Amino acid sequence: INVINMFKKLLILMLFLIIGIRMVYLNVYEHDNYITKLNEKTNKYIYGTSAPRGRILDRNGVILVDNIGKKTIYYNKLKKIDYQEEIAIAYQLANLIDIPINEKSLQQFWLINNENGDKLITDSEWQKYNERKISKEEINNLKIARIREEEINSYTKLDQKAATIYALMNVGYSYAPKEIISDLSDETYAKIIENNIPGITGGLKWVRIYPYQDVLKDIFGTVSKIPYEKKEEYQKLGYNINDLVGTSYLELQYEEYLKGKKDLYKVNSDNTLSLIEEGYSGNDLYLSIDINIQLELEKTIKENILKAKKYKNTDYLSEAYSIISDPTTGEILAMSGQKLKNSDLKNPVWQNVNSNLITKSYTVGSVVKGASISVGYKYGVIDINTKMKDGCVKLDNVPIKCSYKNLGTINDLTAIAKSSNYYQFMIAIGITNNKYKYNMKLQTDKKDFDKFRDLFKEYGLGTLTNIDLPNEKTGIIGKNYSSDLLLNLAIGQYDTYTPIELLQYTNTLANLGVKKTPMLMKKIVNNHNKILISNDFKEIGVVSIDEKYRSRIREAMNLATKSGTARNYIDKKYNPAGKTGTSETFIDTNNDGIMDTATTSIQYIGFAPYNDPKFSIIVIVPNIYVKKEYNYSKVYITRPISNSISNFFFENT
Repeated sequence: INVINMFKKLLILMLFLIIGIRMVYLNVYEHDNYITKLNEKTNKYIYGTSAPRGRILDRNGVILVDNIGKKTIYYNKLKKIDYQEEIAIAYQLANLIDIPINEKSLQQFWLINNENGDKLITDSEWQKYNERKISKEEINNLKIARIREEEINSYTKLDQKAATIYALMNVGYSYAPKEIISDLSDETYAKIIENNIPGITGGLKWVRIYPYQDVLKDIFGTVSKIPYEKKEEYQKLGYNINDLVGTSYLELQYEEYLKGKKDLYKVNSDNTLSLIEEGYSGNDLYLSIDINIQLELEKTIKENILKAKKYKNTDYLSEAYSIISDPTTGEILAMSGQKLKNSDLKNPVWQNVNSNLITKSYTVGSVVKGASISVGYKYGVIDINTKMKDGCVKLDNVPIKCSYKNLGTINDLTAIAKSSNYYQFMIAIGITNNKYKYNMKLQTDKKDFDKFRDLFKEYGLGTLTNIDLPNEKTGIIGKNYSSDLLLNLAIGQYDTYTPIELLQYTNTLANLGVKKTPMLMKKIVNNHNKILISNDFKEIGVVSIDEKYRSRIREAMNLATKSGTARNYIDKKYNPAGKTGTSETFIDTNNDGIMDTATTSIQYIGFAPYNDPKFSIIVIVPNIYVKKEYNYSKVYITRPISNSISNFFFENT
């Protein structure tokens, strides 16, 4: 019995000990958690209207995108307030401000102020409504349609403003602040606040400003309300349906870092608000862009388009593209697409078309020959110092194809330096396991094209670069296979590539076959100047040919700047490497869907110094002149662009 009693006492003691430990745990360790849950059940919280987004700066800390707070008036709906009191508030506010009139709100305002609006509906329509054959919204629409014009026309300017304000006071959730008017002068703002109108408060609405106006504005992207189709996605992330978010390009790409945190308010019993937690601005995004190089590049492109337009047959020349980067990292230092919108060269109108750099593609001609000759190395068609006599190729049922002139005896170096088409044609024929014979029938299939395309992708051509911008597109990969098209592919006259693909390819050549992702983000810094993330510029692949071949291609491009087609694009004192390209294209000049006019586009890629690259450039100029037999002059534009901007780079960095 004593043992049983002792056991009972011990059991009771243990129960009290467990209860005590549990009470301590709940009161100490879980106290805040349960208080939070209680608050969530018993209190209502809302966020403020907006918070400043993080700034966007260039690599040197120059502000490219900032915020400005615009004085804004909000209405916070009061509890136990009827529509007549709200109308009175609307009239008070209407006496103090001018506001654009919302015509649709006038009819609704008339219905609210006229009980006989129900008489505009017939008995049979009311019966259908009661039988749920027509909706309340349909009844309301019928009423609005039947309001006499003279009723609305009798409204004074004050009535119209009050109607517009009243409509704004009743949009969205009842407890959320409603924006009435923004961008007020200090005087008007102060006057409204001093009047102590019930439910009316003021605050700053943060909007984006651009110190350099349109420079790179399309690449920065837009900030606007959440797109309807993405409403649920953003709500799951904690956004309010009326929040402003990044909706394109950098603003979208880095939304999670750029968005600020809004003030948190408790909704009091009378629907007034008490600040619980102060918000803060978003994190700053530092770009790899150097604004000084960017401005110089834009100026150089515009100047040279205008100069080129003075030549004959440049009817369809209107745009040019260029990207400058650090090839060793992939950092983009400047990027610009400029389009001339009018024909008055003394008063030009320009459009930034920077987004085309990642979305629009072009045939790029001979600049691909560094990748093309790699195919010859990889499949044993050629080797270092393989020689052949330049000439023409004639295949069965295919027009004769030649280099731009007879280049004599060439090897792998001079084939690139002097831009031999014949050398690349021999590679294309060689990978099909054939030897060239005049007027031969050359059988080709997809695997022959894939030998080129797979290696081109290793350089960055024909595949996404994964630049940190949404909406990147690849060029067009041809779907037809023939001997003629295989030869065209080898000299850059078949598939198309975007300017950003061409940049990644150029950088891969500069880096001896090491491929890196082109990037705009350099680092992201928070309000305490702490770096949250920074770019480490890792390699993402290496071209699958021996390093001796990769080095040989770079040497050939250096030779091109000394004695080949790429002379004077970058000053020789910087020991550059480069490659030019010309491509034949057709355009639709009268929008009838028929490509009726032959034009010529020109391209250039380069880097310097060739053996220790610090600078790389690509230039693309579509439709530079109309190709008319014996009636066109050579137009210089890629060379002066490259020469001018490379000089600026080396003299200022």
